[in-house]
Amino acid sequence: MKTKAVRLYGKNDLRLETFDLPAIGKDEMLAKVVCDSICMSSYKATHEADIHKRVPRDVHRNPVIIGHEFAGEIVEVGSQWSHAFRAGDKFSIQPALNDPDGPVGVLSAPGYSYRHIGGDATYVVIPNAVMAGGCLLHYTGAGYYPASLAEPLSCVIGAMHANYHTTPGSYRHQMEIKDGGNMAILAGVGPMGLAAINYAIHRTDRKPRLIVVTDIDRARLDRAALLYSPAEAARNGIELRYINTGEMANPVDELKALTGGKGYDDVFVFAPVAAIVEQADALLAFDGCLNFFAGPSKTDFKAPFNFYNVHYAYTHVVGTSGGNTDDMKEALVMMGQGLDPAGLVTHIGGLDAVIDTTMNLPSIPGGKKLIYTHINLPLTPIDGFEARGKTNPVFAELYRLCERHHGLWNVEAETYLLAHADAV
Repeated sequence: MKTKAVRLYGKNDLRLETFDLPAIGKDEMLAKVVCDSICMSSYKATHEADIHKRVPRDVHRNPVIIGHEFAGEIVEVGSQWSHAFRAGDKFSIQPALNDPDGPVGVLSAPGYSYRHIGGDATYVVIPNAVMAGGCLLHYTGAGYYPASLAEPLSCVIGAMHANYHTTPGSYRHQMEIKDGGNMAILAGVGPMGLAAINYAIHRTDRKPRLIVVTDIDRARLDRAALLYSPAEAARNGIELRYINTGEMANPVDELKALTGGKGYDDVFVFAPVAAIVEQADALLAFDGCLNFFAGPSKTDFKAPFNFYNVHYAYTHVVGTSGGNTDDMKEALVMMGQGLDPAGLVTHIGGLDAVIDTTMNLPSIPGGKKLIYTHINLPLTPIDGFEARGKTNPVFAELYRLCERHHGLWNVEAETYLLAHADAV
């Protein structure tokens, strides 16, 4: 089987190539990738290459396929897994494997480490470690893009599960965000912040009383408020507020005032900016938990932290960088119950758009860039469909379908695109 894929050879060295995949073994699978959501982690891996902890040291000789937020369809199943999967099954993959025999040991991950599996490809060979670790997940919902976005959604699910609070007089920690508490999501209207808002206002097992989402970009805040409105949150018993801290004279005092001066039980930091970390620390309530979600690219990233409050107010900090398999399963279940992650997606592209998009991801505005690997399509913002539709009937129809869904990507648009776009 031939595949066409974007492979990493070294720092800033991505190549779109066609090559042969090996025949699958009895413990492997052949799969068709349908879509991949490009993550900032792919940008980091591309710019770090062989010094990245998940990229093999010999990547220049044994290139890896990039992309780890992908979904598709099983084509062929090795005999060892025929009891659990069959051709035609739709899937999502949890890329955080525990593969001691992988290219970089236990940190090996599809999209970083393997020669024959990654999201930015037409076809891939799924290694045994994925199935053995329970990381190949059935997806039975409509379309494919929700399954691709299950991985980023799982990351914020894992973050909220990883927060913890203490019990006075005891050494037992209570895992999870505080039920009925105050939550702040700082720099929270990027793709992952939006995922956190979507999850927090729709989960049913526990919920904060108040969620405050901050940023300094009014347009991004307004878009977030349209996607996940305060009215929608209120129907679920949550007060949701979007705040532009750039318009505040004293953000810490004014944000704490929204809690009656108490502070925030759970604070999530979605940008690796020292000033935001310092602000988060100052916002913590007694026994407050700061979750540093944003992954810095600098290995010496530091920020001041109030250790007086650590000692006397029991404040504490955790850091999370991804979800586990259970978190992805939870994401897929919630999608099956109606949670739609389409609000994360702002751009659509084909396999030919991967290299430029990945290399320049921080400078491309908007949210998630969703790649369909069996078509050629320049990366196009959804809000640009109308203009392109004046000369291209495919974009005209995509615009019409997205307008029917409040300007969001949707299964109807995906189905139409796959049927009418230029094939790879």
